[in-house]
Amino acid sequence: MRAGGGLEGAKVAPRKPTRKLTAILAADVVGYSRMVARDEPGTLQQFSTHLASVFEPAIKAHKGRVIKTLGDGLLVSFGSVVDALQCAVDVQSAMHARNDGAADDRRMDFRIGLHMGDIVAEKGDIFGEGVNIASRLESIAEPGGICISARVHEDVLGRVKAEFDDLGEQRLKNMDRPVRAFKVRMPHASAPAVVRTLALPDRPSIAVLAFQNMSDDPTQEYFADAIAEDLVTALSRWRSFFVIARNSSFIYKGHAVDVRRVGRELGVRYVLEGSVRKVGDRVRVTAQLLEAANAQHLWAERFDSELIDILNLQDEITRQVVQAIEPALLQSENVRLGRKSLKDYTAFDCYLRGVWQLNRVSREGYLEALQLFKDAIARDPQMSFGYIGLARILYGAATVYNWSKQPDEDLHAALEAAAKAIELDPNDAYAHFSYAGAALYLGQHPTALEAARRAVSINPNFCYGQMRYGQVLIYCGRADEAIEPIELALRHSPFDPQIGALYGALALAQYQARHYPEAAKQARAAIEHNFVSGYAILAAALARQGRIEEAHKALSPNLMARAVAESPRLATYASDADRDHFLGGIMLASAGPNPGG
Repeated sequence: MRAGGGLEGAKVAPRKPTRKLTAILAADVVGYSRMVARDEPGTLQQFSTHLASVFEPAIKAHKGRVIKTLGDGLLVSFGSVVDALQCAVDVQSAMHARNDGAADDRRMDFRIGLHMGDIVAEKGDIFGEGVNIASRLESIAEPGGICISARVHEDVLGRVKAEFDDLGEQRLKNMDRPVRAFKVRMPHASAPAVVRTLALPDRPSIAVLAFQNMSDDPTQEYFADAIAEDLVTALSRWRSFFVIARNSSFIYKGHAVDVRRVGRELGVRYVLEGSVRKVGDRVRVTAQLLEAANAQHLWAERFDSELIDILNLQDEITRQVVQAIEPALLQSENVRLGRKSLKDYTAFDCYLRGVWQLNRVSREGYLEALQLFKDAIARDPQMSFGYIGLARILYGAATVYNWSKQPDEDLHAALEAAAKAIELDPNDAYAHFSYAGAALYLGQHPTALEAARRAVSINPNFCYGQMRYGQVLIYCGRADEAIEPIELALRHSPFDPQIGALYGALALAQYQARHYPEAAKQARAAIEHNFVSGYAILAAALARQGRIEEAHKALSPNLMARAVAESPRLATYASDADRDHFLGGIMLASAGPNPGG
């Protein structure tokens, strides 16, 4: 630098890249690799001709700028989203005219994706999520078609003479969040084929679509398929669901999917879709449940894990998804049923509404559920679900909740109803679960244990089945073995409407296994969820630890808990020693602290 303060030799700060809102058009040739393999010179020449004769004039006319051309496509930016869409329509219309009548080996079809987003401009190129979304939308467009984002759709609606089909939210490759997409209905497109609409089954119906492999690693395709196949199998174990077979639901693989069309073509009310992305030694799986009629989201979840044991990971994802879907479907069904008149209910509608009333865990709900299950049987005596519901409500009212005025008669009626359900459908886990419950409270321990085992073997993902198996093990004198299935039930359904009973069962298992501190902890959780028998278990567990004063206080606030706990109906132990161990703890707590101590 010269004296006097010139700028020679001074460092110039690097120019910051420019950010701006831009409409981005991405286009590429359908089947380019195949065409090049067959005739490389001819394909290159054909692409150059279309670029010069179709794309460049249309881009110029609509004030666009070609950012770059690739071997099989190009990226274009526009200041106006209306200009961008009009350019895309003009290009596809011109290409349709050029391809009309051409031999198959001389056709060249393009896919186009269009998005409006924030981009970074640097050294004549553009980068950013907006570019990535446009490219991903192009990949799901139909040959000769245009796929646009919801943002583009909102900006052009009413300003461009075009019609659109809503494709719903799409899981695009390498995109963390779903993008709602629309298909532009091209003027030259042939009228859509008339699709035969299948009638909906009388049960909640669902199709599991092939999960998308969002990884750059094509070998992960098998993992994505395996998860979807496992979900089909697991959901099929729920006899109350109508599940489309894999061979039918996988026909949409590799295509842009409109779930409303899937619902019509497969005759289902719900669609489950998802994606798998592998990054290094981790994998992310997303799943979402949609109502097919309106593409409305009912549930969505993301699962992240290390790729240590593929099979265990696969099982864990399947378990979590299936356990989340059952309550989501039943909630949606009950919302739907709430809009119907009772006189229009089918037998299965009565069953579903009865389960909803049962889960209210109230005397009023019990009476409503009892009548609905009877209505289900009257409307269809050959459907097992009505008998399952009747068995559940009868033995629950006669035992855990003390709502029954004739508990002995109701227990025998529950056993009979459950036996009828098994006769009608021997592969329904709920039927065996219900049978095990009635048998247990009637003191038929070997019968109850066999039925409970059968329930969990039919459907290992069945929360109540695991709980019942653990409960029967407790009363059979095998409390140590009971802890695992009950903990599994809690993990299966952490927000279950009857979670208080699940915590209560775990507390009792821990108590009978002589794990008194843990029993007290789980009993408190049961009490927090309004399970009154938790007071008795808490009192017994505290008393066994020598904490007699606390135990006495735990028991005294709820005398009904003591009455319930001492009832033979809840103490159907195969062994007198196990029964005496529980009741002995209650007696210690009931006696209270030694006045002379």
